Amino acid sequence: MKDIETKQEYLDYVDKKSPNSPILKNCFNAFWVGGLICTIGQFIFEFCKYKGLDETTCSTIVSITLIGIAAILTGLNIFNKIGKFAGAGSLVPITGFANSIVSPAIEYKSEGYVMGVGGKMFTVAGPVLVFGISASVLVGIIATFFV
Repeated sequence: MKDIETKQEYLDYVDKKSPNSPILKNCFNAFWVGGLICTIGQFIFEFCKYKGLDETTCSTIVSITLIGIAAILTGLNIFNKIGKFAGAGSLVPITGFANSIVSPAIEYKSEGYVMGVGGKMFTVAGPVLVFGISASVLVGIIATFFV
C-alpha cells in the first residue's frame, strides 16, 4: 500500500476499496420481508378472530406466535440468514426483540445456564426493556394529570 499523505487521499482510497452497497435492492428486500412478517401476523390475527376470539386475545396470540417463530428460527440459525438478506425488514419490532433475546442466550450457553444463558440473555434487550418501561410509566403519569 502506498503512503497516504492527506485526508482526501485516504478518503479516495477508502472509496475505491469499499464495495458499493446496493441501496435500492436492500430497501426492496427489507420492505417485502418486513411486509411478509406483518402479513403472517395479520393472517394469524384474522384466523383467531374467525375462531371467535376477542381482539385483545387475538393480539396476544399473534405476539406469542411471532416471538416463538423468531426464537425457533434464531435457534436453527435461519433468522440470521433472513437478517443478512432483509436487513431491517426482519427486525420488525417483535421478531427482532425475540432474536435479540435468544442470540446471546445461545452464544453464552457454554458458560452455563445460570451465568451464561441467564446472565447474558438480556444484554441487548435489557436496556430496551428498562427504557421502554420507564417511558411508559412517565407517559402514564403525565396522562394521569393532564388528560
